Amino acid sequence: MERLGTGIGWRPEIADAVERMPGIDWVEAVAENVCPGHLPESLERLRERGVTVVPHGVSLGLGGADRPDEGRLAALAERVEALGSPLVTEHIAFVRAGGALTASPHLEAGHLLPVPRTRDALDVLCENVRIAQESLPVPLAVENIAALISWPGEEMTEGQFLYELADRTGVRLLIDVANLHTNHVNRGEDPAKALAELPLEAIAYVHVAGGFERDGVWHDSHAHPVPRPVLDILTDLASRVSPPGVLLERDENFPAPSELEGELAAIRRALEAGAVERVKAEVRAAGSAAALRRAGTGAVDALHGEARAGIGAAELRPGTGAGRLGETLDVASGPLARDDAGRPGGEAGATRGACGLPRPGDGGAARQRLGLAQAALLSALVAGTPVPEGFDRVRVGVQGRALAAKRADVVAKVAPELPVILGSGYRPAFLSYARTQPMTGGYRRDALDFAEHLLHAGRPQNAGARRELRAWWLERSGPAPRSARPAHRLVRATRRVLLRR
Repeated sequence: MERLGTGIGWRPEIADAVERMPGIDWVEAVAENVCPGHLPESLERLRERGVTVVPHGVSLGLGGADRPDEGRLAALAERVEALGSPLVTEHIAFVRAGGALTASPHLEAGHLLPVPRTRDALDVLCENVRIAQESLPVPLAVENIAALISWPGEEMTEGQFLYELADRTGVRLLIDVANLHTNHVNRGEDPAKALAELPLEAIAYVHVAGGFERDGVWHDSHAHPVPRPVLDILTDLASRVSPPGVLLERDENFPAPSELEGELAAIRRALEAGAVERVKAEVRAAGSAAALRRAGTGAVDALHGEARAGIGAAELRPGTGAGRLGETLDVASGPLARDDAGRPGGEAGATRGACGLPRPGDGGAARQRLGLAQAALLSALVAGTPVPEGFDRVRVGVQGRALAAKRADVVAKVAPELPVILGSGYRPAFLSYARTQPMTGGYRRDALDFAEHLLHAGRPQNAGARRELRAWWLERSGPAPRSARPAHRLVRATRRVLLRR
């Protein structure tokens, strides 16, 4: 795996600051925000200086029940080519549900939602990852996500789920240590155990980000400084393996460049502390091996016998030494072997189950079961339907409100005229709308649907604001922008009538 070094998430708001920051080896850009034919000048200048740019996708929904959309895959591949990237990344998440597979309305989450850690979900995810790998020109890495809610009836820990995913597909892993912290607070999961179960040799790079805690729930905001517990998890990871790259994420509430540089310095210190612990462990291991050699072969044979007994008791499960796969498996020829494009080689191309055993394929049935479960959860989150059995209703409520708040924030960015027209009434009106009106397309479609919803209800009450909102909606809801000149609008309307005759 190519070593990337230390990087930062490139965002237009901090583009100039990123260009001037010392010690930036690479950057990551949100793939959907990059137009291949019109790359931002800042990214072009960084590339000319030899700074690697990695596109980071957020909309594929590899963890969803449907197969990845060919158009989205082609668009992601186009951005890889335009940026000359050595790899591309996405998320282990679902972002939409419903549709033909479940004979239910299509719903968009507008956010990354967790995949249940079940055999059905793993089988579907593995097939979706393979489809993406075949469509992309460079290796794919997938990221563990943060979650507010837990699925009932999960069959694996996060580490085991990721281990099997990498084992069966050869996909690289993007490990977000901030998300491990989030899941520790929200779901009681042990970050150290997750790291011990991971196939560390599959790590492509690491994300580090900040968040905040409110009412016992950790929100992975990417808008706050990186807290000490996240840096501690990074040190723990670095004590086990030297990650090829580490990147600081910040998506909003951007501080002064000096503060970002301070966070990058803290990340480097955390990596150095982990590296020191790793070297100490290697020295201790070397000393133990030398002592065994001096003790004679009899003691060595006895120790090997004890080790074999211990492995047998652990049933060769991830987490009993498998976290350091290079120490227990021949990665060059075993189940995590990859070709030069990052696709699985050896046995990894076959459908495999626990511990590499083949599983009978029932892809269609697994997709339908997963699709029904995801549609029920997403409908509860965004359409106000009953919470599916087994979920924490309070947490589902928290997640639903967070999704609505994010929708309000993003719609305000893609349609900045709406908060101006509606004034202080924009946010409460949108949150009320979002409680019962799920998003079925992108955020721009959502903005138009929201405006139409208000107009049908005779709102806003102020006649001037209502006229302005109607004009805004008419300007953007048709196939072509309305002319500012009434005579031209009349000519176009007459032409449409004549063409229909």
